[in-house]
Amino acid sequence: MTGRPTKCTPEVIEKAKAYIAGDWAVNGDVIPSHVGMYHYFKQNGVGVNRSSLYEWAKDENKGFSDILDACNKEQERILLNMGLKGEFNSNIVKLALGKQGYSDKQDMALSGGDKPIEGKWTVEIVDAKDTAT
Repeated sequence: MTGRPTKCTPEVIEKAKAYIAGDWAVNGDVIPSHVGMYHYFKQNGVGVNRSSLYEWAKDENKGFSDILDACNKEQERILLNMGLKGEFNSNIVKLALGKQGYSDKQDMALSGGDKPIEGKWTVEIVDAKDTAT
């Protein structure tokens, strides 16, 4: 039993590469994204669901996984640069980079390997006449 033929043709692969190479900006997107690629396809006559992009990425023969990864990397690069320049809203950059694995949390936990850290206390006896004024 065979299913429907895939819409992930060599032409679609080329359109995806063009999107990442800069057509995302021509398409009106501020940064490249998977949803932007979906809309780019739709505007260029490739009627697919956004979920199809992820299904195509699962099939290693199509190479679409590399295309989505390249889209993420370009997005990360732009977010970092525009965020550092102050040209993008910092809260939006922080939110978007969080999806790329970035975090602003600080880990303040102390660790001593497999055993608890032992504290050492020192008590100093001070002569009362040294503290009298």
